[in-house]
Amino acid sequence: MRYQNLMLIGTSHIAAESISAVEKAILKEQPAIVALELDRNRLMALLHPQKAKLRLKDIRHVGFKGWLFSLIGAWVERKLGEKVGVSPGAEMLGAVKAARAVKADLALIDQNIEITLKRFSATLSWKERWHLLVDLFKGLVLRKSDFTFDLSTVPSQKLIEKMIKEVQKRYPNIYRVLVTERNHVMAHRLAHLMAAYPDKAIVAVVGAGHEQELIQLIKQELS
Repeated sequence: MRYQNLMLIGTSHIAAESISAVEKAILKEQPAIVALELDRNRLMALLHPQKAKLRLKDIRHVGFKGWLFSLIGAWVERKLGEKVGVSPGAEMLGAVKAARAVKADLALIDQNIEITLKRFSATLSWKERWHLLVDLFKGLVLRKSDFTFDLSTVPSQKLIEKMIKEVQKRYPNIYRVLVTERNHVMAHRLAHLMAAYPDKAIVAVVGAGHEQELIQLIKQELS
């Protein structure tokens, strides 16, 4: 997806297809800037996974619910990654490697993960907690899912839109914190980069499902 001097690449964090697509795009486009859906803490966790374990004392920074969500989310993503032989976030590391190869600057455009998890702790409703328990039980114990697709590839746009609508319906607060609020932060930072460096090509690597709203928000920022 393109807009002015920006190219957006939507990825799946455990899809081998995403690693190849990201590396090929960066090597082909030869951008001056590669922007990543990461903050400094998450980048350091990917570069140094042995130092990235959550600790109990982290609860005071992000709240118990945010801490527990991060712990469970990392475990689920790791287990899914093992199924397809891909470490979560490998496409981001591939983007870093490709950026170095073309001598592009790195821009970390995501919101600080501690802010996101703290907001998660503050806004999670009792209804959403119950839905999380039910959905985790269905997925991990009963092995049932409302959506099926090949984990080694990025889901189709139609399926992504369907999943987004379901998340918005069942988890409105989670969606607002994990998607909407972060999209505003990332769009603002991308718009700033585009305005500051209008003659330089920018490739941004973000999770699949963020692209369309990001483009809309960027257009509003630059209008």
